[in-house]
Amino acid sequence: MVKNKPVYSFEEADSKKRMLLGGKGAGLSEMTRLKLPVPVGFTITTEVCTKYYDNNKKLPKDVMPAVMKNIAKMEKKTGKKWNSIKNPLLVSVRSGAATSMPGMMDTILNLGLNEKTVEGLAEQTKNPRFSWDSYRRFIQLFGKVVFGVKDEKFDYILDEVKKKQGIQDDSKLNVESLKTIVLEYKKICEKHTKRKFPDTPDEQLVLAIEAVFKSWMGERAIVYREKNNITKDIANGTAVNIVAMVFGNMGDDSATGVVFTRNGHNGKKEMEGE
Repeated sequence: MVKNKPVYSFEEADSKKRMLLGGKGAGLSEMTRLKLPVPVGFTITTEVCTKYYDNNKKLPKDVMPAVMKNIAKMEKKTGKKWNSIKNPLLVSVRSGAATSMPGMMDTILNLGLNEKTVEGLAEQTKNPRFSWDSYRRFIQLFGKVVFGVKDEKFDYILDEVKKKQGIQDDSKLNVESLKTIVLEYKKICEKHTKRKFPDTPDEQLVLAIEAVFKSWMGERAIVYREKNNITKDIANGTAVNIVAMVFGNMGDDSATGVVFTRNGHNGKKEMEGE
């Protein structure tokens, strides 16, 4: 029997192995195989999640070397560079069990941003406001998911800065206000953790992967599985999907959405979304 690898790129993964790749990983793999326009990325398998818990919540030694090999592959395919000052590769880190558990586990966006790469993103997009807005969003999400900081603490800072600038809409925040928010958000995280906010993408990535695995045994996820009778033979652990960022906040011609191929109310085969 061939031993499963800890990490599979979307190109090489067998989309039929849903239990191993999770629903999201299997779907991304299948769409990549069909040559649909899917962002490049890879999946850390559900087996790694199981081993993480068996190993007292420590990643197996072969995981991060495999992850970094796949980051290097992403660099080649995207033309971007990990931790680059000029053209940074940013990723999302997403959960994905074999059975869908919407909103029950964690996701981190814009991972890879720091004080250097944020300037690289600004140069790359010619849009400093977007770059710094992405950075402040990343710090809040990372602080919440990885460190357990409550959203209210970040929201208070955001509201105070908006008052000072005399605005109500987040989209009206200028670059200087966003830089202030980034600084204050970091202070919140550092006060909460008693440690410096992780600036290297490598460290950010390890912490994010561990946070997604931890969310599998979070209270929300456990209760959801119990209520929906999701047993180990249906979904045993979550996979982690590392995907090149596609932005929904880059400007007026940039957006995100969700589309379903069936009506969620009656199951009819008709498209709906938002």
